[in-house]
Amino acid sequence: MAKAAYAIAVIGAILIVVFLNRQLKRATAAPPVDEGRAAERAKALEDIHNTEDAALNNTGWIDQSKGVVRLKIDDAIQLMEQEWKNPAEGRSNFLARVEKANPPPPPPAPPKPSPFE
Repeated sequence: MAKAAYAIAVIGAILIVVFLNRQLKRATAAPPVDEGRAAERAKALEDIHNTEDAALNNTGWIDQSKGVVRLKIDDAIQLMEQEWKNPAEGRSNFLARVEKANPPPPPPAPPKPSPFE
């Protein structure tokens, strides 16, 4: 008798989990892709490509206060070829620009003293 009750309880628990799983899948299912949604996604992808293309092929400021500029790819390649003719000087210039663009964070505040000290 105890084994039958145990088996019924296990089967019931499995059925509850299966039911909850199906309800969760139904509640979180993505809407079907119809023509309107496909067109919306295609337009969003085109906008992303246009933004990336504009960023790659145009110059502009990234952070004007720090003097960080975005260059066209061709201009950046030519600049790197000129700067890295002497690798040691190119590396030091690169590290200086990296430090200027990303200054180290300030040191953390000192810990508060313990009330038991």
